[in-house]
Amino acid sequence: MNLNEVMDYLENKGSEQTRKVFRNHGAPDNFFGVKVGDMKPIQKKEKNNHALATALYATGNSDAQYLAGLIADSQAFTKEQFTTWATEARWYMISEYAVAWNLAESPLCMEICKEWIDSSNENLQECAWAALGCHLGVTANDALDVDYLQSLLVRIEKEIHSAANRVKYCMNGFVIALGGAIPELTEECKALGDRIGKVEVFMGETSCKVPVIRPYIEKMEDKGRIGKKKKTAKC
Repeated sequence: MNLNEVMDYLENKGSEQTRKVFRNHGAPDNFFGVKVGDMKPIQKKEKNNHALATALYATGNSDAQYLAGLIADSQAFTKEQFTTWATEARWYMISEYAVAWNLAESPLCMEICKEWIDSSNENLQECAWAALGCHLGVTANDALDVDYLQSLLVRIEKEIHSAANRVKYCMNGFVIALGGAIPELTEECKALGDRIGKVEVFMGETSCKVPVIRPYIEKMEDKGRIGKKKKTAKC
């Protein structure tokens, strides 16, 4: 499929009901309101079509950008392209998913995330913390820089409550992901969750809530998911 064909498809799949949901979650104006399930046929057909993904992302349309994240080739990104995608993301469904998924699977992940969490750009911070959490879920533990990742817990404890709105959310998610990925750190992450307490994040005009660290990790334990890995960060 070419760009025009995909954009026509997305426009036809948009609905006012989905647009209302997305608006409540903070979506910007440029979107059709397409359910993720309606993107799956294109994802299956155009998987790793990086040229098409790049063209879709450049439209600035949120549905197209989300789909771009699903079909992009994570291995084909340059640092410059990741920076462009992250800085141009206009809401969390793009920065924390479409961009973060691909960064998580890229060999550039740790290099970029170490830089971005120190950035003054909130988009880059948000994307980096989200990508680190996703990276934990798709990377074998013996390939992780466990000492560095563990050291981030000290930083999170000091900074999470004063961080930017969605950065707080992604930091919270990283602690959960770390506790779920590395059994040796599970108890440490749960204890950190107790010390952090409730994380206040504005979730738009929705009833969504910020996951509480200890109960969430304990649910993972109950389901036998600690240390389990996924084939891909994308969903």
